[in-house]
Amino acid sequence: MVLMILFLVIGFVLLVKGADLFVDGACDLSAKLRIPAYIVGLTVVAFGTSLPEAAVSITASLQGSNEIAIGNIIGSNIFNTLVVLGASALFAPVAVKGNILKRDFPFCIGITAVMIVLLMTLNHGDIALTRLDGIILLALFAVFMVGSVVMGKKESKLIESAEDSEKADLPMWKCLLFIIIGFVGVVVGGQLTVKGAKELALMAGMSERVVGLTVVAIGTSLPELVTSIVAARKQQNDIAVGNVIGSNIFNLLFILGISATIGTIGTDFNVVIDGCVLIGICLFTYIFALANKKINRPCGVVMIFMYVAYTVYLLVR
Repeated sequence: MVLMILFLVIGFVLLVKGADLFVDGACDLSAKLRIPAYIVGLTVVAFGTSLPEAAVSITASLQGSNEIAIGNIIGSNIFNTLVVLGASALFAPVAVKGNILKRDFPFCIGITAVMIVLLMTLNHGDIALTRLDGIILLALFAVFMVGSVVMGKKESKLIESAEDSEKADLPMWKCLLFIIIGFVGVVVGGQLTVKGAKELALMAGMSERVVGLTVVAIGTSLPELVTSIVAARKQQNDIAVGNVIGSNIFNLLFILGISATIGTIGTDFNVVIDGCVLIGICLFTYIFALANKKINRPCGVVMIFMYVAYTVYLLVR
């Protein structure tokens, strides 16, 4: 037990310090390259923090545990949307800028709907994602990446290099070093935290199924949670929001696409229900952000309570 508590403490310290370095490096990198910070959040930061989900889902698919692969993705996206954004808003109101509201958030909702349609079609009556579905998801991911790069180049022309130089305190090599060290700290810290929490939960008498639904599912999203909270506290809202939206897109298109391409993912109607819940959650968050141009503390509290209610529903189901 002492060892597990030590894992928890060391893991948490690595998570927080790693996220701190990760955000600093990403902010200065966007300034150095004259790329909007939200583009960096949508790509570099989002993909880095989504690696735990990638490891779990792709490994599960290779081992034939297909329901874990798709359940981990949907569960992580629900956690990202409700808890990561909600907790970030508790520390500081999270502004959501026009580009994310106009393009990236609706795209994220749209591809969630596409995933549900693919689950229920082209599968001879079964609820599953086939290899063809996986290829379609990967193609959409390529479209998203190309679009992000093109838009980033267009918007970078609007950023004055003189202003960027003042904002970028770190030289390029140090930006990259901070990103690498921060990323390693976030990933290793997340793994130690999950290991410690899982073992302590089992010692406390929780079943493996309950631990899987709670500790492991939340654990793979710890990098997004800590990174977005740190970004919000540093008033880097573009990275906080971009990290969540980018991670959700990366999870649905890239990770689920690769998992389905490896082998058909067969599941049941409960996954369709969870997918519809995810769409409803995203629509709620989007409408609130669209109306207020930010996610404030009261909304953050509501979002966290919504996640608690959903978790209770999962356990009862």
